[in-house]
Amino acid sequence: MSESSALFRTWLRRFRPADDAATALVCLPHAGGSASFYFPLARALAPAIDVLAVQYPGRQDRRHEPNIDSLGELADRVADAVALLDGQPVVLFGHSMGALLAYEVALRMGDAGPAHLFASGRRAPSRYRDDRFHLMSDRDVLAHVRRLGGPGSELLDDPEIQSMVLPLFRNDYRAVETYRHDPVAVLDCPVTVLNGDRDTLVSSEEAQAWAGHTRGPSDIVVLPGGHFYLADHTERIAQLLRGRLSVPSLP
Repeated sequence: MSESSALFRTWLRRFRPADDAATALVCLPHAGGSASFYFPLARALAPAIDVLAVQYPGRQDRRHEPNIDSLGELADRVADAVALLDGQPVVLFGHSMGALLAYEVALRMGDAGPAHLFASGRRAPSRYRDDRFHLMSDRDVLAHVRRLGGPGSELLDDPEIQSMVLPLFRNDYRAVETYRHDPVAVLDCPVTVLNGDRDTLVSSEEAQAWAGHTRGPSDIVVLPGGHFYLADHTERIAQLLRGRLSVPSLP
C-alpha cells in the first residue's frame, strides 16, 4: 500500500460504493463521535454522491491510536487526507465539533475548494462561550452528554462504556474549548448552516454569524429537534444536500 493510500484509508471511511458520483461529500463527526454516525446519510445519498466520513483517532477501528486534542492539528491531518480526492468537487459537512473542524479544513484547502460547506449544530467560529466541560468531573461530563441526547447516550450508565467514552469526550471538548479562530481568514465558498429549533447550544445570532466567515452566499436551515436533530431527519437532509449541490435523485 502506498503512503497516500494508507493516509486515505486511515482517515476516511466509505460506507457505500459511489464510483460514478461527481461530488465527494466529506463528513466530520461531533465531539466523542465516530465515522459510523454518518452511515445513514451515506445510505441515503449513494451512489449519486460519494459520502466519505472522517474517522478520528482513538475510536472504533482507531481506538488504539492516541487522541488529538488540538483542533488545528486535527484539521491539518484531515486536510492532508482530503487533498487525495483528486478529480471530484469536494463538499464538507460537519456536525457540532465537526462543523468547526470542517471550517478549518476548508481554510487549508485554499483554491482547491471546498465547493460548499455545511455547518450543522454549531455556532460560528467567531462566537465563543465560557464552556469548560473538559475540566469538569466525570459525573458532570456524562450529565452534559446525556442532556444532549446523542447516539448511544442511553448506554452511559454502563461503567465499562463510561470508561471507553469519557476520554474521548474530554479530549474533544478540550479541542473545541481551547480553539480560537483566525479573524483574518475568510472562506470563498457558499455556507449552509443547519440547526435544530430546540438546540440550546446555538442561538439565532450565533448561527447567523457564520455569514461573516465567507465571501460567498450563506443561508440557514432550521429543522425540528435538539442538538442531534439530524438523527431524525436523514432523508430530509439528503434532499437538501441534493438540492444545494444540484444532484438529481436516482430512481
